[in-house]
Amino acid sequence: MNSLKPARLGIGIISAGKVGAVLGAALREAGHAIVGVHAVSEGSLTRAEALLPGVPVLQIPEIVERSEVVLLAVPDDALESLIAGIAATESVQQGQIFIHTSGRHGAGVLDPVRQKGAIGLAIHPAMTFTGLSLDLARLKNTGFAVTGPAAFLPIAQALVVEMGGEPVMVAEGDRPLYHAALAHASNHLVTIAGQAQQVLAAVGIENPARYLEPLLRASVDNSLASGENALTGPVARGDSQSVAVHLQELENFATEEGAKDISAAYLALAKATATRAHARGALTDEALQQVISALGE
Repeated sequence: MNSLKPARLGIGIISAGKVGAVLGAALREAGHAIVGVHAVSEGSLTRAEALLPGVPVLQIPEIVERSEVVLLAVPDDALESLIAGIAATESVQQGQIFIHTSGRHGAGVLDPVRQKGAIGLAIHPAMTFTGLSLDLARLKNTGFAVTGPAAFLPIAQALVVEMGGEPVMVAEGDRPLYHAALAHASNHLVTIAGQAQQVLAAVGIENPARYLEPLLRASVDNSLASGENALTGPVARGDSQSVAVHLQELENFATEEGAKDISAAYLALAKATATRAHARGALTDEALQQVISALGE
């Protein structure tokens, strides 16, 4: 992959959110020149100052005019309108490279600037960002989904490698499903952990996050090492009475605390867990039916 190492490039960052500021800093560490950054909010301005010191804060047309590579690090839903706005200006240059970091979109969303002679590529890091310098170390060996025309993919691959990441090809049409998988794994894990902490706090555990930490870290490590064979607990054992008690207690808690999302999540995930455990032979037909009945299904 070292043969893909690109020449030093002038890169503009739109915008200095958690992802853009960190990737900009990583590209700068790799020797590229960050020619400008777009930052509006107080948080973005603070990140730009901390992670990209000395880089001028510019308006979007100025960044496009000055850059060989434009990195678009904006929320998924804002990307299309941003690209359309850029394409409507006279700032897009022949052969200029536009790279976005959206997980859901492939390279097709960049067609408006590609029609102006630009090159469009998509890279998405499979990592959650804090927007702090510690994220730079986390980029090492992080997978990046790379999508774009075959002739220009080496550019995206090389930039990913320079940031310490591992480029992984994802087809244009697979990007939405790919992104759904990551969101399901990461975002919903945060929701589940938050729900569990709320319940533990209600029963008097003073530091629920610290209490859960060894369990959650071991669960994640074991699941990544052994897949669903790492599953433990009452559903996997077919302990239907415990499942029924859990659901009843959580429904009571929901009534008292106004937290109906917790019992609903437990119900849906317990059913999914039972179904998957049965599919791989961990639960017998009878045990599956007992668990499903305990869930009121």
